[in-house]
Amino acid sequence: MIGLVVKKNADLFTVATPDGEVNVKPRGNLKKDGIFVGDKVEFDKVIQRVCPRKNLLIRPPVANLDKIFIVLASVPQPDFLLVDKLVLCCFVKGIQPYIVVNKEDISDDKFVANVKKTYKGVAKVIATSAVNGKLGNLKKEISGITAFAGQSAVGKSSLINALLGREESKVSGLSKKIERGKQTTRLVRLFEVGKGYIADTAGFSSLDVGLTTHLSPQEVSRYYPDFLPFLANCKYRTCNHKTEGDCGVLQALKNGKISQMRYQNYLKIIDLLATFKSKYM
Repeated sequence: MIGLVVKKNADLFTVATPDGEVNVKPRGNLKKDGIFVGDKVEFDKVIQRVCPRKNLLIRPPVANLDKIFIVLASVPQPDFLLVDKLVLCCFVKGIQPYIVVNKEDISDDKFVANVKKTYKGVAKVIATSAVNGKLGNLKKEISGITAFAGQSAVGKSSLINALLGREESKVSGLSKKIERGKQTTRLVRLFEVGKGYIADTAGFSSLDVGLTTHLSPQEVSRYYPDFLPFLANCKYRTCNHKTEGDCGVLQALKNGKISQMRYQNYLKIIDLLATFKSKYM
């Protein structure tokens, strides 16, 4: 049979099938550390084989992700550099990113409008309020294997609980002293919601996708949908869009066709990659 791994507990795996969930172990020579939540596996009395994956994240440990919901709010102060790193990670791994503006009940309309303007053509923006039970179109967008990411204390666990209709994901409090939350979720399991699954990864603020070892600074702009229309206007194929003459991206930035914030975050990301590669590679 073919099934979906929805939970991992040491060397025991819970596998969902059309007939329900079963608990199985891997065969002796199949490493349990090579099986992840989200994997499709072939099994009988034991797991015989892991089916080919479309993608794999190590932190959090989830395979075959289709969508990532990147959650932010007006409080705590939004970290848009983290948002742009997460968006970039999604595009590199072939995952569809969404921006979820939570705590709509305490955000003014201008904040939500600015987020929608900044990420137009990059990611669909959904406004929600987990406290008031207003989820917008969020539940309709759950399909395949999905996960939530973003800063601590922006309401990721609360949104997951609201979507499930019960409390499964532990909610962390916001530190009054430093205005940031404490990570609470350490293990990963999949919960069935509508036409898909949600990975309970709410304690994770970032996605480890190996960008530092697999992505060069010159490749980053290829994963910026808002840059793509202007890349053909760059004179040099190796253009980093920083100071080069005849740069289509810089011209678009000057004309207000690219977000200043997105561009500044792009510069920070390519500088981080360049620094890493000069030190370690």
